[in-house]
Amino acid sequence: MNESSLAGRTALVTGGAKGIGAACCLRLAQAGANIALHYHSSREQALRTADAIRGLGTRAEVFAADVTDGDQVNQMVAEVADRLGPVDILVNNAGIFQLVSHTETTAELWQRTLDVNLNGTFNVTWAVKQSMIDRRFGRIVNIASIAGLRARPMAIAYAASKAAVIAFTKSLSEALAPFNIRVNAVAPGLIETEILDGVDQSQLNSLIAATPMQRIGQPGEIAEVVHFLLSDQSSFMTGQTVVASGGRVLLP
Repeated sequence: MNESSLAGRTALVTGGAKGIGAACCLRLAQAGANIALHYHSSREQALRTADAIRGLGTRAEVFAADVTDGDQVNQMVAEVADRLGPVDILVNNAGIFQLVSHTETTAELWQRTLDVNLNGTFNVTWAVKQSMIDRRFGRIVNIASIAGLRARPMAIAYAASKAAVIAFTKSLSEALAPFNIRVNAVAPGLIETEILDGVDQSQLNSLIAATPMQRIGQPGEIAEVVHFLLSDQSSFMTGQTVVASGGRVLLP
């Protein structure tokens, strides 16, 4: 069902080619937003997702950039403005994940994980922030993880990066609130994406057993939460991290 809650808005979704990012692109397009779909290496999937967005009757343009490179990010945001207009809505979804023990967590893996998951979020946010301030309008959602809220001994770098994203969200939200810019985060639990390809079935079964709802979540379920946080339905919310984990993490 089409709706118009975000009609005329330009939404930039990083890592929008597949998984949660693609689901967010499609959900925001259903709400009327024009979509700037960012990808790094998944070009064919990005083009397919863009075609699906256009099928919903809104505009979609595809942009390639390495979010760890500030110059590339600034250039991308300038191109988005030229082709679709200034960014009103930002979903920082681009990220990487590796399930490894502490003995396999090298300095290189640590640095790369923080560069993409944390510095990438910073780079894209800073590239759109001033325009949002100047126009006195902005909506930002950062995709975090329940890994940032509880111990993850097999994903130390990832957990640290996502905990930092949650802290970034809180602090930035207070800084930007006077400019009518809301900043929130979503912390998904176990979601059916390509990340699970590297997880064996016994580990998956254990994770499902530890989930009160006894199932894996779907990307579209996270996209619904993202849409809520970007829409006026959440007009009195900023600085929040909304957990969507099937009950695996319960916040006070």
